[in-house]
Formats: sequence, C-alpha cells, structure tokens
Amino acid sequence: MATASALDKSVPEKLAPPLDATADQPPLFDGTTKLYTCYTCPFAQRVWITRNFKGLQDEIKLVPLILQNRPAWYQEKVYPPNKVPSLEHNGKITGESLDLIKYLESNFEGPSLLPKDPAKKEFAEELFSYTDKFNGTVYTAFKGDLAKEAGPAFDHLENALHKFDDGPFFLGKEFSLVDIAYIPFVERFNIFLPEVFKYDITAGRQKLAAWIEEVNKIEAYKQTKTDPKELVEFYKKRFLA
Repeated sequence: MATASALDKSVPEKLAPPLDATADQPPLFDGTTKLYTCYTCPFAQRVWITRNFKGLQDEIKLVPLILQNRPAWYQEKVYPPNKVPSLEHNGKITGESLDLIKYLESNFEGPSLLPKDPAKKEFAEELFSYTDKFNGTVYTAFKGDLAKEAGPAFDHLENALHKFDDGPFFLGKEFSLVDIAYIPFVERFNIFLPEVFKYDITAGRQKLAAWIEEVNKIEAYKQTKTDPKELVEFYKKRFLA
C-alpha cells in the first residue's frame, strides 16, 4: 500500500500576493476554476490542502484575499456571504469548506481522499459532523478553564484515532478528507495553547501526537501552514484582548 506521502500529487508553488480593497476583480466565469481563499484562514486551508494533494494546482487557480481589507467586488459580484473559501467552477460559485472538499473529491481527478470501506465512510461522516463542536469547544475554552473545558475535545480526537489501527490517520492507513477537516485547527491550537496557556494538547495523547507528526510529512499540507508567530499575535488580539 502506498503511503500518503507517495500519493501526494502536490508540487511547490509560487504564491500570488493577496488582494486588498484596491485590487481589480479577476474576470468572472471566464472558464478558469478559481478558489477564493485567504492564506491564513483555517477553513480555506482545508480546500487548499485538498487541491494540493490531488495535484490540481494547474486546474484550480488561487485568488487570495486580505480579509481585514477585502475588496468590495467579492461580496457584490462573486460571493454575497463575503466569506472564504468559495469556488468558481462550471459557471457557479459555491462555498462552505466541508462541502467544497467533498466537491473537489467528487468532481476532479487525483488521489482519492475518501475510503470505499462502508465502516470507514460512516465514521468519516461522524467526524465531519463533530468538527464545528470541536472547534467551538476549544475556542470557547480560551476564556475559561482550558484543560477542563477543551481537554474532552482533544480526548475525542485521541479516541477517534484508536478506531482503526491499520494506520496513523483518522481512517487508518488512508490520509483522507477527515484529516484535512481537522488539521488546520489542530495546527493552530498546537501552536497557540502551549505558547500562551502552557497547555500541551499532545500530553497523554500518543495517537494525536503521532497523527500530527504524520500529517506534517505531507507536502500538500506543509505548503499551506500558517506562520506561528503571526498566528500567536493574531489569536491574542482576537480572543484575549
């Protein structure tokens, strides 16, 4: 069985500078598939990783935005909810990161990121449905008793990683959309919580630690990682000010 790294179709990419409120709008519905994104947004990162892993860098063009100073045309002419990510494909714009990673899986070529095994498919849906609760629990705990309030959320991931013992990922040996759904947020918590709260999310959670290590070997993900120093400063201002 090929490893996730061997299946990874990602290639190094020179990233375009992000667009601010003064930038001109790229042509809409010109036949180019575009992913409207933000390099520092964890929701958008999910779709970016999926695109990279499937080797779609030439097929899906990144249109990065500066969210703090985003262009007016994005809401007015592209995506009225005014959030990222959104995808321009086949004459329409769609959004919501979990929907989009499944859309890329269903509508584009590249290595499969969902299993055929029915038990694993069912578990994947369970874990997709838990993502919002996981994120919300941890972010809320920033203002409370972190270990007590966020601990059970990280324990949930640790326990989930015990479900299939044929590999280090949530669905066992296959790196999947489930890993992609969680890693942008776990990445941020694994930077911010030890730095600010002295809370190690991997302490006593060997499977979680091993999972983070394995995902960090995947080029498609490594190219999307956020800058740790910038993240800590941003989260301090956003959540602790």
